[in-house]
Amino acid sequence: MRHIISILIENEAGALSRVAGLFSARGYNIESLAVAATEDPSLSRITLVTRGSEDVIEQITKQLNKLIDVVKLTDLLEVNHIERELMMVKIKTTAQTRAEIRSLAEIFRGKILDVTEKSYVIEITGTSEKLDRFIAAVEPDTIIEVVRSGPTGISRGEQGLRL
Repeated sequence: MRHIISILIENEAGALSRVAGLFSARGYNIESLAVAATEDPSLSRITLVTRGSEDVIEQITKQLNKLIDVVKLTDLLEVNHIERELMMVKIKTTAQTRAEIRSLAEIFRGKILDVTEKSYVIEITGTSEKLDRFIAAVEPDTIIEVVRSGPTGISRGEQGLRL
């Protein structure tokens, strides 16, 4: 099962490397990884997506909690949360396909970021499933490039990953 683990970590050199090294040393895969500073410049937040059984995820969280740089973590599957992913997709266009591609972008609440004579760059945010559906709706031979951030998430309500 897929899990989104949010980690509050000290914003220091090597901290991310230690987290990634933990996964590598134990043969666990990281499907996506997003890291950025928080409102507190001494802390960063890592959002990590991985897959595994409940036992594997429990083992991962226990090992992560042992790392000295890790301040706090949560598995977002255990709490009510909001999840989003960002995708930018570059699509070949012609005079005949521009309106259709523009309409498809609107249906998925996408935003056209760049227009050239032969292409559009479209930004779409939403669940991973929504992004997958957009890709499936576009003719495969018209896709030039796809860039995805991987899922990120935040808990609902007043609770948060804070000190």
